[in-house]
Amino acid sequence: MENKEIFEKVDHTLLTQTATWSDIKTICDDAITYQVASVCIPASYVKKAKEYVEGKMKVCTVIGFPNGYNTTAVKVFETKDAINNGADEIDMVINIGHVKDGLYDMIEDEIRQIKAACGDKVLKVIIETCLLTEEEKIKMCEVVTNAKADYIKTSTGFSTSGATFEDVALFAKYVGKDVKIKAAGGISSFDDAKKFISLGASRLGTSRIVKLAKNEQGSGY
Repeated sequence: MENKEIFEKVDHTLLTQTATWSDIKTICDDAITYQVASVCIPASYVKKAKEYVEGKMKVCTVIGFPNGYNTTAVKVFETKDAINNGADEIDMVINIGHVKDGLYDMIEDEIRQIKAACGDKVLKVIIETCLLTEEEKIKMCEVVTNAKADYIKTSTGFSTSGATFEDVALFAKYVGKDVKIKAAGGISSFDDAKKFISLGASRLGTSRIVKLAKNEQGSGY
């Protein structure tokens, strides 16, 4: 697999609390240079970034991030606001406590409401796999499928660990045929990226792949 094929699946991500506009501009420039799938940035920068990239790059942002315990009404408002500001894709965090309480109908309803707020924009659902049991992960594959989200996503990158090969393989086994998979958190090499893709991921949330490409000579791009 050529590096170019990997870049096409990357959501080039910067979500740190200290991210400045200068930092955001840099990742937008890099995203355009390497032609990644999108830039994934804080909602407060979406409008400015959308204007800055001038249609050359999709802009993604996060909702209910990183803990997921906002009310559904707040998440829906966040989603509508982000889309009004120009977001092309939305990555939302589920309420983990609701999973632990077995409130799967509530989680499905929340995803449906946010998907409705997205309209024709892409919705990715972060289930934070590192905090769930295998049984809960399998159940969330069913919930995300039933709610008709576009993607199921492993992780925020802000919890105890990120994506694992095992979780992506599990998603591929249990998620519906119309739901794609995004691996995110801790993807630190091209070999990792290739492995995740081979297991079924069609998006990778990472800040490191483009940085590696910039630092490598003869990266294949």
